[in-house]
Amino acid sequence: MNIEQIYKDAGALLEGHFILSSGNHSNRYLQSAKVLENPQTSQKLAIALAKLIRDANITVETICAPALGGVIAGYELARALNVRSIFAERKEGSMQLRRGFEVQKGEKIIVCEDIITTGGSAMEVAAILSELGADVVAFASLANRGFCKRIGSNTKAQSNCKLPKDVPLFSLEDFNFEMYDPTDCPLCKAGSKAIKPGSRN
Repeated sequence: MNIEQIYKDAGALLEGHFILSSGNHSNRYLQSAKVLENPQTSQKLAIALAKLIRDANITVETICAPALGGVIAGYELARALNVRSIFAERKEGSMQLRRGFEVQKGEKIIVCEDIITTGGSAMEVAAILSELGADVVAFASLANRGFCKRIGSNTKAQSNCKLPKDVPLFSLEDFNFEMYDPTDCPLCKAGSKAIKPGSRN
């Protein structure tokens, strides 16, 4: 399965001059919502991701996703694995389980995102689950920005990866983009104006 081509076909791999959620600039941008708007594509990607997890003999009881971006990916992965799906959402600056969602002590949970960049949001969710006594057994995402090492990839984890080294990351593809500090961005220097297409506008 050519994940990059799927993103391109969905108009989800953008080229231009973008402001990332980190504040850095890049000439490429992943917009997974454009992939996930198609239920058949969402299902196909989730089934492929579920196979990676099954092949690694990971036991999981629940998928938990950070809202908003991870909710569809998490739900589809839960459906492919035939387990429960819940999500955490940000309230007053911190991730929380709301809407009556509960976890049990020792419950085996995978934290699922649409895209893992440095893993910051995923780690916020993992911290909440761990405080409640659950066992975060893995992280998962449709796409990996390449800062963290996923199972099956030769890409090494970079210093800004926030995911723990002893918990596996399952993802379908690495997308390694050039990133620039906004004070030293060659695109800006060439006269281009950056836009922010993501969800945190």
